[in-house]
Amino acid sequence: MEYNLKMQNNIERERIYSRADNKGWKKWGPYLSERSWGTVREDYSVHGNAWGFITHDMARSRAYRWGEDGIGGLSDNKGHVCFALAFWNHQDSIIKERLFGLTGPEGNHGEDVKELYYYLDSTPTHSYMKMLYKYPQQPFPYGRLVDAARHRNRLEPEFELVDTGIFDENQYFDIFIEYAKNDENDILIKITAHNRYSQEAQLTMLPTLWFRNTWSWGYEQYAYKPILNGIATTQIAVDHKLLGKYKLYCEDADELLFCENETNTERLYGIPNESLFCKDGINNYVISGDKKYVNPNQIGSKASARYVRAVPGGDSVTIRLRFSQDTHNSQPFADFDEIFDQRLREADEFYDQLQSNVVDPELRTIQRQAYAGMLWNKQFYYYNVNEWLKGDPKMPTPFHGRAYQRNSSWRHMYTANILSMPDKWEYPWFAAWDLAFHTLTLARLDPHFAKRQLAVILREYYMHPNGQIPAYEWNFSDVNPPVHAWATWKVYEIDRDMNGKGDIDFLERVFHKMLLNFTWWVNRKDVNGNSIFGGGFLGLDNIGVFDRSQPLPMGGHIEQADGTGWMAMYTLNMLRIACEIALTRPSYQDMASKFFEHFLHIAAAMKNLGGQGISLWDEDDQFYYDVLHTPDSSMLLKIRSMVGLIPLFAVEILDDKLLEKLPDFKRRVEWVLTNRPDLASLISRWHEPGKGATHLLSLLRGHRMKMLLKRMFDETEFLSEYGIRALSKYHGDKPYEFNLNGEIFTVKYVPNESETSLFGGNSNWRGPIWFPVNYLLIDSLLKFYNYYGDDFEIEYPTNSGQVMSIKEATVLVAERLINIFRRDNTGKVPAYSGHEKFQDDPHFKDLHLFFEYFHGDNGSGLGANHQTGWTGLVADLIEFLYQHRQQQEPIHAKVL
Repeated sequence: MEYNLKMQNNIERERIYSRADNKGWKKWGPYLSERSWGTVREDYSVHGNAWGFITHDMARSRAYRWGEDGIGGLSDNKGHVCFALAFWNHQDSIIKERLFGLTGPEGNHGEDVKELYYYLDSTPTHSYMKMLYKYPQQPFPYGRLVDAARHRNRLEPEFELVDTGIFDENQYFDIFIEYAKNDENDILIKITAHNRYSQEAQLTMLPTLWFRNTWSWGYEQYAYKPILNGIATTQIAVDHKLLGKYKLYCEDADELLFCENETNTERLYGIPNESLFCKDGINNYVISGDKKYVNPNQIGSKASARYVRAVPGGDSVTIRLRFSQDTHNSQPFADFDEIFDQRLREADEFYDQLQSNVVDPELRTIQRQAYAGMLWNKQFYYYNVNEWLKGDPKMPTPFHGRAYQRNSSWRHMYTANILSMPDKWEYPWFAAWDLAFHTLTLARLDPHFAKRQLAVILREYYMHPNGQIPAYEWNFSDVNPPVHAWATWKVYEIDRDMNGKGDIDFLERVFHKMLLNFTWWVNRKDVNGNSIFGGGFLGLDNIGVFDRSQPLPMGGHIEQADGTGWMAMYTLNMLRIACEIALTRPSYQDMASKFFEHFLHIAAAMKNLGGQGISLWDEDDQFYYDVLHTPDSSMLLKIRSMVGLIPLFAVEILDDKLLEKLPDFKRRVEWVLTNRPDLASLISRWHEPGKGATHLLSLLRGHRMKMLLKRMFDETEFLSEYGIRALSKYHGDKPYEFNLNGEIFTVKYVPNESETSLFGGNSNWRGPIWFPVNYLLIDSLLKFYNYYGDDFEIEYPTNSGQVMSIKEATVLVAERLINIFRRDNTGKVPAYSGHEKFQDDPHFKDLHLFFEYFHGDNGSGLGANHQTGWTGLVADLIEFLYQHRQQQEPIHAKVL
């Protein structure tokens, strides 16, 4: 995409560029997870039952080993000191200390958070942050949510918190959580609870401070136990060996409560407690009123300030705290409001510059909340796989080893970094291909952070010695699409355009590690050494007939159009990066030549598999398909899916000016094209330059590209009102069927939640709209446009009679994706189809959730509802849309 992001400095931008690491102004941030229970890291069960080893009910009583969780919280950049909010509505049997949701086995479509919360704002250094938590005043319907899911099958929608009717009469609190930093280690905290009901309601607020438990596991180097100490009802003193001394100042607190962040073994396992005051002590005291659960000496490793407030109907109450390394004993809140106002002004100034192209107030709000979600979804991620596999010297329950050793081939992996998460409740662990998409949006906010994200997962303590990039926590050995070179180049471009200079050192550093990963792909995923690739998961969970991560039931293997398309894209990404580095380090021309030739071999293989005359392109259907090879035969699997569109991603353009600066590479290209006419014929005619003397490298010549676009832009197939579907709607009436010894395997268009249990069943690539692949399609189409220009016209939508340039059609696709979040001509937001409360209620209608994927027909949000990670790409699409509007007149399609 095109960027024009050079900006003048402002105060927040100066903070961002003051240092490249996650220290200084970024030392404290929203790095606390929303869920540590039910994760692989906390699973010490014999058979790998992560969802059952620590449940939500157990979480309040069990000390975590690898992380912590809370509502609207923050921590330091190594997760030692944590702060979050807990609440009690004087109705529930437990305090609301962490978000509730269904485990994978409980949900009728997999794991699912059952809360309503929104990330509203954040600056990149977290100098200002704001979120909203909606807390019912009636008893929270824990049991009803579980029971409803138990009685629904995969053909039925999920039963959400709003479906219980608990918000219908406005009997709830809107609790706004805000942070403003005075400096790097001085953080102001404001909690404002609005009673949306007409009558007074009681609310207990419990701002809570605690230490991640590092002392209970039997390691000599962590034998030190930090201390929290109460001073009257106004201060909690922090003494931590690594972080030093801090104080939490609590204005007008009713009392301070202390316990230990240690497991209640008596409650969970029937084993006598080693500590008198366990992790659930504050919960037990608030609910029962019995002071035996909290330490009367006001000392411990977990502490809360208790605020009990009667909130008048339609009114609000505010509490203020200050967490600081500085001493503010006399008047810690004297400058509180002034600092808050200043940080908010600076946040507005930062976004005013960043959003200077965007004039539509609705789109500015959508974009800013998308940015907020990206920034709130940072998390401290800690996982030493070797220690985890062995078990600790001392465990809260006996550890007897595992019958199933998940990730046992990744003992080298040791992570302790701030990472961008897909969703801190549903996916509170990094996913490698998700993260690559995250970096594009993050690069516009904080280029340093984006570049570090790409670099860190390629480090030797992440990447496998064989060159594989770890996929995700449940199975590091699974295979994700190789999108990291593409993301690296995109981040490089964004950073260069913002700052006027490209970071060649970053590009070179990543390139070296990507060479190792590329070699892994060639050695491990090209089964027959013929430049055709497979790879199992490849990000598209359940798009095919079979689970591609498992051996095929009939034997043989699949040669994948998407796997091969991804690798063709990878070679061109590496080629472009090598050319850029070669401008200052000429020896990289050899690497550019290597990837140029590798791309040609992949293009040849897709046309003629292993010299057998079999092509992934089907001339009859004018589409790409996977090929199934069994011991007896080979056949195309004729499923019209995103698999067949992915070859569009393999496109790059090189201009004459660049080639003239790389004479060795240019000579090698010309030699290959002259002496290997069989390879030269596979790509665009090199000696016929396109728009602006550019040369096109693509798997698709003009005719094939037009044929793919004809199908992709057909509203009866791939083109939805809200983007490009993952599976053609054609398969709604005509499912694809594969007969194996009398058993029928079926792929049917399903526009909403998955009807199968593949990969947990909570994501579906058989019809819905997914932002990451839509974004890649848009990015690729713009490259084709940059080569062909305005004279190359296509019909959009197919059979409409409207003719326009590739770029004009691309802009209209981007608008369809953006329209998921915009009010349509009836005043409704498609993302919330079926939820009138979200559409019209003044306390809901301007709030945005960024779902994992979207209904293929009506655009409603599905899956994880805070997966801002890749759905946050809508922020970039909004920027692209306005840049196009600035550069050109409105689109006027010709009519055939």
